[in-house]
Amino acid sequence: MMAAANLPPWAALLAALFLFVGALLSLIGSVGLLRFKTFYERVHAPTLGTTLGAGCILIASMIYFSVNETRWVIHELLITVFLTVTTPVSLMLLVRAADYRDHLEGQDVRQDAAGEKDASSSAG
Repeated sequence: MMAAANLPPWAALLAALFLFVGALLSLIGSVGLLRFKTFYERVHAPTLGTTLGAGCILIASMIYFSVNETRWVIHELLITVFLTVTTPVSLMLLVRAADYRDHLEGQDVRQDAAGEKDASSSAG
């Protein structure tokens, strides 16, 4: 922890800010996972929260280690690229698999949602 004492105040404040925002976004995404009821609602919140939260945490890591080691540390950029590419792809694969399963079981969620919209618009 001696390296943290040598960090300039502006870098420590900026890294702490990004770290706090990243942790807060990840927490919000996790709470969304618990709060929502259906699979399709649950899969959306953690994907956004975790991606944005991890991005902020990686930025904080880049600031801290770049200032601390007096050279650019860009390993986190590679992590960011992989996280940004794999998270939406895994979301789409999970949702398509669940949609296919629901279709095979006769629970077509898309028709139910469209039917609810049509019923509410014709009633008013």
